[in-house]
Amino acid sequence: MAMSRRKFLQVCGLGLTTVAAGSLVGCGGSDNSAATTAAAGGDVANKDKPVVFFNRQPSNSSTGELDMTTLNWNANTYYVGFDANQGGELEGQMVVDYIKEHIDTIDRNGDGVIGYVLAIGDVGHNDSIARTRGCRKALGTAVEQNGAIVSEAAGTNVDGSATVVKDGELEVNGKKYIVRELASQEMKNSAGATWDAATAGNALGSWATSFGDQIDVIVSNNDGMGMAMFNAWSKENKVPTFGYDANSDAVAAIAEGYAGTISQNPAVQAYLTLRLLRNSLDGVDINTGISKADDAGNVLAEDDYKYSEEDRSYYAMNLAVTAENADKFADATALYDGAQAQLDSSKSPEKNVWLDIYNAADNFLSATYQPLLQKYDKLLNLKVDYIGGDGQTESNITNRLGNPGEYDAFAINMVKTDNGSSYTSLLA
Repeated sequence: MAMSRRKFLQVCGLGLTTVAAGSLVGCGGSDNSAATTAAAGGDVANKDKPVVFFNRQPSNSSTGELDMTTLNWNANTYYVGFDANQGGELEGQMVVDYIKEHIDTIDRNGDGVIGYVLAIGDVGHNDSIARTRGCRKALGTAVEQNGAIVSEAAGTNVDGSATVVKDGELEVNGKKYIVRELASQEMKNSAGATWDAATAGNALGSWATSFGDQIDVIVSNNDGMGMAMFNAWSKENKVPTFGYDANSDAVAAIAEGYAGTISQNPAVQAYLTLRLLRNSLDGVDINTGISKADDAGNVLAEDDYKYSEEDRSYYAMNLAVTAENADKFADATALYDGAQAQLDSSKSPEKNVWLDIYNAADNFLSATYQPLLQKYDKLLNLKVDYIGGDGQTESNITNRLGNPGEYDAFAINMVKTDNGSSYTSLLA
C-alpha cells in the first residue's frame, strides 16, 4: 500500500513509553565525515545514508552495554536521547525534597515508615533502569550488585524482606524515618507491550486494596503510568505522585495534586534528531546549528545538551517540573527558544526522511515528540514519512521499510534496544 507523505500510519498498539550511557564529555562533537552525503538521494548507497536512532539507544537490554556496531553503522550514524542518569537522579531528589518539605503530613498512618510504590516501565529499557536506580539511590533503598544498583522489580515488599531493595533511612528535623519500597513491578500488558498505563492503574488498585494506608508516595518511570495511577486512586486519596516526561496532562495535573515530573527537554531532542540528519545531508559540520549558530541563527545553549563522542550520542539535559515552575512547561510542544528559524532551501534543499515511532499509542512520543518533529521538519526542509508501530514487534515497523532507496535519511525508534541490526540490515 502506498504511503502519503507526512501521514502517521496508525497501527493498533498498546503500551506507553518510554540508558545508561557511557561517560559524557563536554559539549561539542566529532569532526564531520559526512560530506560524502551532501548529494544524497539516488546517488548515495543506502548503507551510506544518514541514520539517527532516537529515544531507545542501541544497547543490550540485559546489561545496558551499548551496541557500538549499530552506533558505528556508518560515518553518519548517531543517537539522540537525554542524560538518563542525570534525569533518574533528578527525579529521585525531587521525591526526597518533597518528603522533607511535607514531613509533617507525608506519613499517612503515622507508623514511622514512609512507604512508596514504584511503577517500572520496562525492566530492559536503559531509561527505565536509570530512573529506577535514581529513585532508589536518592531514597536510600538501593542494593548494589557487581558495582551497579539493582533495577529489578521487588514485587510486594511490605515487610521489607525483599533482596533487590533494602530499607532506607531519612532524618528530618531530628527524627528518623524508615523509607521502604512497598511494591514495584514492570508494567507490561498481556500482549507484551511495556510502559502500559492501564496495567499501572490496575496494579495500584491492587496495592491500595492490600496495604492502602501504608502508601505515602507513588513514583512512576513515566507520566503515562503516573497519570493512570493518579486518576485511578492517588488524586482522590491525596497521595503525592511523581512521573517523568512532563507531558502536558501531567503538568496541568500538578495544580490538582500531581506532585512533580521531569522534562527530558523534548524540544532539544526532536531538534537534534532532525538536525543531525540535515547536517549530514548538507555535508556541513555536524554541529552546525547545535554548538555553533547556522546562517539562520539557530543554536543550542551548551548547558541544554551533552555530546559523547565515544558513544556517538547527543543527550539533552533534564529539568525538574514542580508546582513552583509548572507554568513554564504548560506547552510540551513549544519549540526551543534558540532554534526556531527557517533554513534557506537553496542551501538546504528538501530531502526525504523515513522516521518511525515504536508505538503509535505511546503518550509521550505521539503527543509531545512527534508534534515537535513535525514543526522542525518544516523549518529544516525535510519531508518526513512518520510510521507508527504497535509497541510489540519490530517487524510491524521494519516491514514498512521496503524501499529505502526512496529516502535520503532515516530516523529510527526501536521497539527493543537490542534490535539495531533489524534496521541496518535493511540498508545493507
